[in-house]
Amino acid sequence: MKKIVLIVVAVLVVAGIVVLTIVRAQAGYTKVMTAKAVREDLVSTVSGTGQIKPKTYVNVGAQTIGNITHLYVKEGDHIHKGEILATIENVQQEANVTGQKAAIAAANTDIAAAVANEKTQEANVEHARADLVQKKLDYQRAQGLYAAQVMSKQDFDAKKAAYETDVASLAQAEAAVVQAKAQTASARGHMNTQQADLAVNQDLYNKTIAVAPFDGIVTNLPVREGETVVPGIQGTDGSVLMTLADVSIITAEVKVDETDIVNVALGQPADVTVDALPGKVFKGHVTEVGDQALLRSTGLATSQTTSGQEEAKDFKVVITLDHPSDELKPGLSTTAKIITATRQDALVIPIQALVMRDPNAKPNQPLAVDPSQDPKDVQGVFVVHNDKGKLRARFVPVTTGITGITDIQVLGGLTPGDEIVTGTFHVLRDLKNNALVKRDNTPPAQSNSSDSSSSS
Repeated sequence: MKKIVLIVVAVLVVAGIVVLTIVRAQAGYTKVMTAKAVREDLVSTVSGTGQIKPKTYVNVGAQTIGNITHLYVKEGDHIHKGEILATIENVQQEANVTGQKAAIAAANTDIAAAVANEKTQEANVEHARADLVQKKLDYQRAQGLYAAQVMSKQDFDAKKAAYETDVASLAQAEAAVVQAKAQTASARGHMNTQQADLAVNQDLYNKTIAVAPFDGIVTNLPVREGETVVPGIQGTDGSVLMTLADVSIITAEVKVDETDIVNVALGQPADVTVDALPGKVFKGHVTEVGDQALLRSTGLATSQTTSGQEEAKDFKVVITLDHPSDELKPGLSTTAKIITATRQDALVIPIQALVMRDPNAKPNQPLAVDPSQDPKDVQGVFVVHNDKGKLRARFVPVTTGITGITDIQVLGGLTPGDEIVTGTFHVLRDLKNNALVKRDNTPPAQSNSSDSSSSS
């Protein structure tokens, strides 16, 4: 029995020595989580939320006052350019157009009569001119005969009188031509006046008929037949007949945080998802980047408010979908992930491994963690290296490139395969340069709310 007790005591002593040795060996070590710098493709994205909007849409407004006599479409209908959408009472306008067209027809008749009279007078001039030629020859011949005393004075005077009469007749015919041309010009002037009046009346009549300006769909129809509409400011009751949208080009209009907008540029590709269509991704590209900051609380541009209160701001970004679907409806909530940069075979590390430190601090001394307090701090990581059988964490400055969702590109300071400290946050916050570390990549325990609630 005594031997057994001695053996037990000996075992306990040995176990105590082993435990003490282990504790002493681990004294001064900091448990850290690590990862390695690896090469892989990296994509940098910027997210924004908003809604689906057609690129082109228009409110068809009332252009005259009156009752709606016909509505030829309903909400959701597909319409074509030039199609009649609605009519407003137009009896007077239509009568004015009809009357003006009749007046123009009468004016055309007057012009035709004036032109015919003009032709007649021109023919009379030609006849008078030919007759004058004959009378002039007779008069010249009579002058010769009378000078030779072979023609009586009476006959000579008759030839002279006939010639002078034809001269007057030609002048009268030419004056009649001038008068006929003036009458024609007057008739054409009356025609121009009638046509101008017709244009005015036709415009008034056209304003009673709403016509589709392009192919699209009716997205909003706030009026009904029989209601009275009035021309006025867009958006006021009774002034908008309907809203039309050109769904051949669909966009996602999203808001991007002010800290991310500097990375967004025209032409960048984007993946667009719609809350109402889970599992579907629509490809698109950035076609507009707003240059006015929008207050997140009100959506107003900063130039439209005089408030000096500092608050979060967004910028509008429009993404045009490459292949729109009929399932997309204006107003659907959407999320866009804009690909701002890509790097093939980039050297990457987890973002949480980055810290701010003074690279010239002495080993095993606390390092500044607030760059506002120490301007000498630089960006870097803790690299794990073997120092005579012991693991140490040495601070190494690094330069970085684009940022992905969880990783960041390293441009200088590391090589593939370097092991770096990635956590935990509390460890990295207080980790000393060249400190002894112990690798512990065991995932942290997850708290189970259901278990805690049941145990309580």
